[in-house]
Amino acid sequence: MVRLIEKMYPNNTNNKPFATVIRYADDFVVISKDLGIIEQCKTAISEWLKPVGLEIKPEKTRICHTLKPIEYNGKAEEPGFDFLGFNIRQYPVGKYKTGKNPHGKPLGFKTYIKPSNKAVKAHTEVIKGVIEQHKTTPESALISRLNPIIRGWSNYYSAVVSSETFVKLDYIVWLMLRAWTVSRCRKANYKKLRNYFRYGTVRLSNGKERHESWLFQTKDGLQLWKHSYTPIVRHTLIRPNATPYDGNWTYWATRKGQAIDTPNRVAKLLKKQKGRCTWCGQYFAPSDLV
Repeated sequence: MVRLIEKMYPNNTNNKPFATVIRYADDFVVISKDLGIIEQCKTAISEWLKPVGLEIKPEKTRICHTLKPIEYNGKAEEPGFDFLGFNIRQYPVGKYKTGKNPHGKPLGFKTYIKPSNKAVKAHTEVIKGVIEQHKTTPESALISRLNPIIRGWSNYYSAVVSSETFVKLDYIVWLMLRAWTVSRCRKANYKKLRNYFRYGTVRLSNGKERHESWLFQTKDGLQLWKHSYTPIVRHTLIRPNATPYDGNWTYWATRKGQAIDTPNRVAKLLKKQKGRCTWCGQYFAPSDLV
């Protein structure tokens, strides 16, 4: 399917409209500046799927603009689209925040990728279900169940514009936990709440510490991880000409947050790892380091 669309509308250098397909498993997005091309791609993909007994689901298919609302087939379509739990949309901004094209010309808008509303709602429902299942269990059991859910979801969205979403989710979880304490001790006063919410220090992923007065924490120090504890780290694209076999240890190690700048350090690290790279799994014999 990808080759079909790229063959129909190749990306030439003569400024002709073209189409780009982004696919993951059975989810895909077709992007083009020309609405006519999008409609033709939809028809072509439908015809391509028929021989294998598949079809495009109308209720899961949208044609929209990334910057402005449009009306299509008598229906108002909001700007932006959802893909793999992310919402991709462009927002008009001033000259100091605008994005630029490859030639450095201001575009007048900036593209933001955020967690989709559907993904946020589904995540909230999961947390709500876990809290309801642990109405009578110890606080430690609830925290142990929630932490991997919150950490995993936050890590998935930690490379995009998620700070505001993380703060909102933390407030929603606070309200749920507040209701959880009321269900256990009825009308909760300050003294009762202090049995569940305590002053504590949280060590974040970046090594920094954060002090909080109302931390959902057990007497033994088991803490609930908040979404906002996960740092936002932008994904750095790999250089087009880079490969794990080019011998540039400094570049590849730095991408993982561990700089390796000398052969001796490489040898020591591989010796510690018994000769096998923890990232790619490749085995290196001592002679390979010469």
